[in-house]
Amino acid sequence: MAKPLTSKGETPRFAYKGSRLKPLRAFCQIARLGSVSRAAEALYLSQPAVSLQLQALERETGTRLFERSGRRMVLTPEGEALYELARPLIEGLDGLDASFRERLSGMDAGELQVAAGSSTILYLLPSIVARFRAERPDITLRLHNVTGAGGLELLRSDAVDFAVGSMLDVPADLDYAPVYSFEPMLIMPPGHPLADKAQIELADLSPHGLILPPQRLTTWRLVDVVFQRARVPYTVALEVGGWEIIKQYVAMGMGISIVTAICLTEADRRKLVARSLARFFPSRSYGVVMRRGKYLSPQARAFVDLIRAQLFTRRGHDDTGASER
Repeated sequence: MAKPLTSKGETPRFAYKGSRLKPLRAFCQIARLGSVSRAAEALYLSQPAVSLQLQALERETGTRLFERSGRRMVLTPEGEALYELARPLIEGLDGLDASFRERLSGMDAGELQVAAGSSTILYLLPSIVARFRAERPDITLRLHNVTGAGGLELLRSDAVDFAVGSMLDVPADLDYAPVYSFEPMLIMPPGHPLADKAQIELADLSPHGLILPPQRLTTWRLVDVVFQRARVPYTVALEVGGWEIIKQYVAMGMGISIVTAICLTEADRRKLVARSLARFFPSRSYGVVMRRGKYLSPQARAFVDLIRAQLFTRRGHDDTGASER
């Protein structure tokens, strides 16, 4: 336990500008970001001002709220307890203006900003967007087609309510809630030498050129890691962006590819042969990404609820031979 800052029996006094809101908001930002300087940037305050607010709060509570762990500020057990109590209060106050305007204009008015990559927008979101538009026609929905650093920047600046996509490494200031999981699939044209093979091994892919997305993307890096760890050589015959283009080139016999099952449709199965590579490659999850501590508007929560509801619909069709599991 952290050492108390006041003597036993002494009543803590709070004097820093006579307000608890600013110190509590500074405390929550430090807890979320792990740094006084980063909290100061987020609050558009000077670092000394945030430090003073934290010191005032520690004097009032009579205990240390943070400890240093390397370059990060880490909550003490007492700090964890206070953060659990203060976080919903601060989030509620910070979201009060939006909630008030939402209440005045009605539940079916406003706008929703969502960031997502091309694959998510093309394959995962259409049915969800259709349901959302049908249920809330007065809400303006804006889909931002961004991935990687661009999507993270929109999240951190609150330019979007949340993002939908796949994440392998989750930064400390973001929350990621996986909802769907899709198998890795080998795709090839009908009549390919591997199409009728009873069990495909990783080494079986070596003689055949792969068609992969650009090296900067996760799929290419993941393929490289798996082959390198297995010490199996491979050849990239063509590097091109976009699952639809890759599928078209595979169907034309220009090579084979390793894709995520999210991009495979029933129409694809009439022109491609797809075989699971789950023995060698991990499944890819897709879900909701948001800034940690972010307040979700009612329309944002409604959209997220539709995403989660869609999971159960998909699970109900898993035994029909669909490619997405």
